Amino acid sequence: MPQWGWRSHVPPGEGAQGDTAAGPPGRGRVSSETSTEEGWELPSPEKALVVLGHLIAFEKTPAFWPPLSSQRMRMSGVLRGLAVVFTLVTTWLFATTYFHRVSVKSVSLRSWLGASKLRNKCGNDKSCPEHTFAFRIVSGAANVVGPSMCLEGTVFMSAVKNNIGRGLNVVLVNGTNGNLIKMAAFDMYSGDVKDLVAFLQGIELGSLVLIASYDDPATKLNDKARQLLTELGSHYAVKLGFRDNWVFLGGKGLKGKSPFEQYLKNNKDSNKYDGWPEMLEMEGCVPKKID
Repeated sequence: MPQWGWRSHVPPGEGAQGDTAAGPPGRGRVSSETSTEEGWELPSPEKALVVLGHLIAFEKTPAFWPPLSSQRMRMSGVLRGLAVVFTLVTTWLFATTYFHRVSVKSVSLRSWLGASKLRNKCGNDKSCPEHTFAFRIVSGAANVVGPSMCLEGTVFMSAVKNNIGRGLNVVLVNGTNGNLIKMAAFDMYSGDVKDLVAFLQGIELGSLVLIASYDDPATKLNDKARQLLTELGSHYAVKLGFRDNWVFLGGKGLKGKSPFEQYLKNNKDSNKYDGWPEMLEMEGCVPKKID
């Protein structure tokens, strides 16, 4: 194994000829053949400069590794070139094989992550027929996570949009084209129920109504408000109580009860959260109103 050391740079034939005196490994010494009986013979200035140059190089050049011969250096270069060619060829073979089996159009982030289906409107599990609207309604979770309501891929109310509130969150849309009419949040814990009653009374025939509860939806509800909600197709509006969870989709002029409604009663024995029931999620396809 190569050791740290110093090597002499005095080439053979340079300097005086003769035996070499003992000294440190790798070091040479000028022979005594140049001496005469009177003493040492001084070298010429040219030889003195050559010897001095070799000694300086000898003292300052560390020998980490022995110098490679030109043949070994050429062989090393050839091996590096072969390694680069091998890497390029294997990469090309892998790419052509993979893209031959998988269409380039199908390669996307979702395919790399293993997603097997396209995203439907509102993030629903199933797509909806053309004569229907895709919807998704999510209630609040306790008094921490707010509700959200989406129709045909458009999120109308959510915590991200910062347009929700404690109580009942209501969205009105046109039952024929799905365009937004208006939306509002009504505080049913400390607000005025008259605002909710006025809002419900102003709903036009043929409108769709999306409602999601958050925190407490019922403390301030009165019989008039419950009646108006029932007329929109609700079955549970008359039962709605303190901190119950409720999601609902109905319509003005709807005959009978709406099939799009979920309700979960506040019960300390079954509540998922401390003082609140579990969050509700409802999605589906609601038929468009045909004029």
